[in-house]
Amino acid sequence: MKLKKYHFADLVRIEQLRNIESAKTGDLSYASIRNLPAPLSSDFSYPEFIQRLNMRTRHLVQDNALEDVLRQPRRHYLQACRVCLLLAIILGGLAASQAVSESSTLNIYWLLAVLLGFNTISLLLWIAGVTFNLQSLSNGLIAHLTSWLPFRHKTEPTVASLAARSWWQACLTGKVGKWRISVLTHSFWLTYLTAGLALLILLMLAKQYHFIWGTTLLPDSALPRLTQTLGAPLEAIGLKIPDDSQTVASRIGTSKQDAETRMAWANFLIGTLLIYGILPRVVLLGWSRLMQGWKERRYRLDLYLPYYITLRQQLMARDIHATVIDADPHTGFKPADITRPPENLAIPANAQAVGIELDAATLWPESVTCRLNIIDQNTHDEALALVKHLNQPLLLGVAAHRLPDRGVQRLVKELADSSKTKPWLILLSKPSASVANAREFAWFRLAEVCGIPAEQVITR
Repeated sequence: MKLKKYHFADLVRIEQLRNIESAKTGDLSYASIRNLPAPLSSDFSYPEFIQRLNMRTRHLVQDNALEDVLRQPRRHYLQACRVCLLLAIILGGLAASQAVSESSTLNIYWLLAVLLGFNTISLLLWIAGVTFNLQSLSNGLIAHLTSWLPFRHKTEPTVASLAARSWWQACLTGKVGKWRISVLTHSFWLTYLTAGLALLILLMLAKQYHFIWGTTLLPDSALPRLTQTLGAPLEAIGLKIPDDSQTVASRIGTSKQDAETRMAWANFLIGTLLIYGILPRVVLLGWSRLMQGWKERRYRLDLYLPYYITLRQQLMARDIHATVIDADPHTGFKPADITRPPENLAIPANAQAVGIELDAATLWPESVTCRLNIIDQNTHDEALALVKHLNQPLLLGVAAHRLPDRGVQRLVKELADSSKTKPWLILLSKPSASVANAREFAWFRLAEVCGIPAEQVITR
């Protein structure tokens, strides 16, 4: 079976099925996944594991008719995006129309404040949110409102609600969600500005406007100086903007404007909206799309979750066969009948076992002999010396019923770093003490921190 490239959408579907299986296992049919093909190799491979998970997901989705349920959250998100863009068109048109008076005059700086003011504030908040990794600022109010919608119901979760929750968590939270919502935010403001600019151009094509400005609190030279500052990039690209005399003549209460002054102000208005409004949004929209695609390609499933740990043991089982390393001194004699161990034995052959703060009630498997149990500084030093010169696989035994604290984590990390190969971790338990799933999950997290792969964690 040739490995195929997987996509972010495949990982999202796997996550959706994980949430559905975790809550609705008894409602699903597993008939078609009982005879999946064997893995390509005995060593764990993330792409191969994802391909096998994807194959398993396709079978379960087909058997249980979940295709429409899994696609529904994305359809709802696209519908919400269309509603946001439609709202942006309406708001942009209203902002431009309200800034144009019925007396054929257009207050240039009031119009720029309406169209560019809120856009600039939103842009600065987004930049601050991305720079300092502030999720609330980089995502925006509308994004938080739409992300809340799937969780507004407090009733018993259904298959549809579980699929929606997992889709929104994968696509609209974390690093992927930050850039996906950024795309929506920039699209909203770009549509807002484009709609306002398009309406202004249509109005100026159909009607003659006189451009005016005025101020009460600012000095008389403030707005003319601002005009020249904002117009410098426009002049650099060849657009004619109002000069000082035309700017002074456009103040409220002065005489009528000539055609040259009106054309200069129209160029200034259109150029300012393009340079300071639309162009930054286009650049940031393209950047956000690139970052979203990059983060989606780097997205990885959390394989230390109990769901994936169980599937790794089922779908990527290692075949470990015992071999004879010493000659049999009783060749020719018929050996006594013994019980044959299972072929898919998780514990590697010739593993050297070391216990970590185990008590007498914690039992090892019958096939394993504990070389040393670390209980004090002396045994700690002996274990380090043993591990550093060990050429066989190292098996670390911990008490699964205990809560892994920082001391145990430090010991496991130190032994793992001293070992020549990646050690194995076995979770031992007492016959009378059951291990909760949360406690077992904490040990898998400890293994992840210490650099021990999940497929080398053995539960008993």
